[in-house]
Amino acid sequence: MARNTGSVCRMCRREGTKLFLKGEKCFSQKCALTKRPTPPGQHGQARQRKMSEYGTQLREKQKARRAYGMLETQFHRTYEKALNMKGVSGENLLQLLERRLDNVVYRAGLAASRAQARQLVNHGHFLVNGTRVDIPSYTVKQGDVITVGAASKEMDLFKAAREGNARIMPKWLNCVHDELKATVESLPARSDVDFALQENMIIEYYSR
Repeated sequence: MARNTGSVCRMCRREGTKLFLKGEKCFSQKCALTKRPTPPGQHGQARQRKMSEYGTQLREKQKARRAYGMLETQFHRTYEKALNMKGVSGENLLQLLERRLDNVVYRAGLAASRAQARQLVNHGHFLVNGTRVDIPSYTVKQGDVITVGAASKEMDLFKAAREGNARIMPKWLNCVHDELKATVESLPARSDVDFALQENMIIEYYSR
């Protein structure tokens, strides 16, 4: 399945929750979900039938996949990796998703959205521990330091990032916006995910 090229706001309306796909617009009254909190389509406002257990599992999986901007194959590979880790599989999955480099760049306030963060990483604008990394799915570790490359610091979007924003920064990241730097202080916890998600439903979906 190819990446979505349509309106990303329709995804939030379809899932019934903010996935923060549109940058700062998601934090304002212009958010499509705020103005039209119903599923897209001509039957969006009609009474919805009770969703089956399978349907609920599918929606949770799609919600997570869309929020982190991943294709099905990539997402399933992450699920399999989570299964092989010690601990609770659902929490392992969320931790791996949060530790993706593109997500860390977004969560640190160095990009307006995960989609923009993914593009910036692809173009080689970030260093991890002083080494350029252009793989959005790169998994950061505790103690890693993410910085903007010297040649990229004068880009307008990074000049804006230096001023910071109203977004709440996760506790596991130490962000120094003046230096365009983020340090992974600890591994993300379940409570650090910035949107509502039932990760156990995702595990059950793939365990059918």
